[in-house]
Amino acid sequence: MKRILPLLVLTLLGAVANVATLHAEEEGFTSLFNGKDLEGWIGAVNGYFVEDGAIVCDPKKGGNLYYGKEFDNFDLKFEFKLEPGANNGLAIRSPVEGNPAYNGMELQILDTEHEHYNNIKPYQAHGSVYGVVPAKRGFLKPTGEWNKQEVIADGHHIKVILNGETIVDADIKEASKDGTVDGNEHPGLLNEKGHIGFLGHGTKVEFRNIRIKALDK
Repeated sequence: MKRILPLLVLTLLGAVANVATLHAEEEGFTSLFNGKDLEGWIGAVNGYFVEDGAIVCDPKKGGNLYYGKEFDNFDLKFEFKLEPGANNGLAIRSPVEGNPAYNGMELQILDTEHEHYNNIKPYQAHGSVYGVVPAKRGFLKPTGEWNKQEVIADGHHIKVILNGETIVDADIKEASKDGTVDGNEHPGLLNEKGHIGFLGHGTKVEFRNIRIKALDK
């Protein structure tokens, strides 16, 4: 009996993993994270670690962690969990060098409702295209709970869906034609392709179930 139970547990765990893999394949999504280590990721690999099937931003280190492959048009899905006051970011179509908020595009990942951020600009709220397109607020789950987010980048059209609610739906070329709302230059805003990454700012944020599907041009 002692031998049978561990075998049964392993079999059940394997079945769950296989179902998850098949589900991703059926939808056409490819996983960017194996749940065990940072294989395939580059940049600040020492500023993140893997724990309980999630990529965790080390609050003492952080930095910019990028997936090694570049993407152009895509549908990205992932889950994230914030600690109180957490601050991170999602880089898309970004080069590895330089500041992704300007040399690429940064979508805010932020505990927007924390008192520390009472005076932030609208374009700094969670989900916003930093400095360019403000996101709708009020759809983050309480800190400590997992949020689901989807980002669809199709040409100049950027759509962000948080916990089932569309919080950004914009044409970034149109939004920036008369200058950006933060008044800064964003030379990489209209990049056709680049890296996806997490941009740690010294707080703990966890990510899991990171998967992507290429869109036809």
